[in-house]
Amino acid sequence: MQTTGLAEQLHAVNRSINPAPSFLRRRAANDAVASTEEPVRKPASGRRSTAEPGWLQSARRLRELSVAWEDNSGVLWTSMMPERRPSSTPSLLANVDGLLDCVERAWEEAGDGEAPIRYLVVSSRVPGIFNLGGDLPLFLDLISAGDGEGLRRYAHACIEIQHRLVINLDLPLTTIALVQGDALGGGFEGALAHEVIIAERQARFGLPEVLFNMFPGMGAYSMLSRRLGPVQAKRMILSGRVFTAEEMHAMGVVDVLAEDGAGETAVRAYIADAERSARARRALFKAARMVDPITRGELLDITDLWVEAALTLDDSDLRKMRHLAKAQDRRWARIKEAGF
Repeated sequence: MQTTGLAEQLHAVNRSINPAPSFLRRRAANDAVASTEEPVRKPASGRRSTAEPGWLQSARRLRELSVAWEDNSGVLWTSMMPERRPSSTPSLLANVDGLLDCVERAWEEAGDGEAPIRYLVVSSRVPGIFNLGGDLPLFLDLISAGDGEGLRRYAHACIEIQHRLVINLDLPLTTIALVQGDALGGGFEGALAHEVIIAERQARFGLPEVLFNMFPGMGAYSMLSRRLGPVQAKRMILSGRVFTAEEMHAMGVVDVLAEDGAGETAVRAYIADAERSARARRALFKAARMVDPITRGELLDITDLWVEAALTLDDSDLRKMRHLAKAQDRRWARIKEAGF
């Protein structure tokens, strides 16, 4: 893996952003939940229960997520629908945290009955974007103000969600990230927290933090080092490169590579195959987590280091971060103008 000069790397990330022609669980609840319910999107296949359970009604009220439950197959399809920029804003984090609460509630309501959710699939409705990462404008404001506690609150909120996903909520289910667009920075880390990553060829992955003198602090090293080994994880992080889905698949980061537009079909094919040996697969993945666990304490310690590093950024570093934030805003504005 070769590392190009800083200017070339920053230009590559800008091209990716502007392509050519249970911390917040309770907090911000009013922002996370819509005042009125919207109808759930009918799944492409599978039957829908006529009497919706309470947990599903709660999930449907999450403003920045769209959910569809296939009760016969136990698949909960979830799509991110950010109201602001397609990054990990506090309101989107609150929505995702609320979704995980709903998944846990589904199992509680089921009791000793049939498993309600066996597969949790997370994707994005934003064209060409899975998630662009951390809330850069918020970072800039907090760093400029020297507000370490504000940064720590945001970072810890991210870690609470990441760890719940990493351990599959301590439930016998499989989490799947369906990536059909760019997953950068914290967006890539969010995908990595899922047990399985299925990506369409058009998807791109990258950790650009090194370009403004930072490192990805929401679990990237912990999760990549388990998938790739520590040496390759460090090389990837320090490269600042944007990788294609095909490259990620060849390295073993992406589990299934799908053709563009065929991501949902690939998910269904994966689930159909996994169901043939579901108990064995879940036991194996659980054994892997036991042998090489990613603990909540590990993630929190690393993100505290991230906060310390953020507060040392100088004006030059902040200008680069601001440049990327503006590039994200321009891309988001074009998407909204196109009718999103």
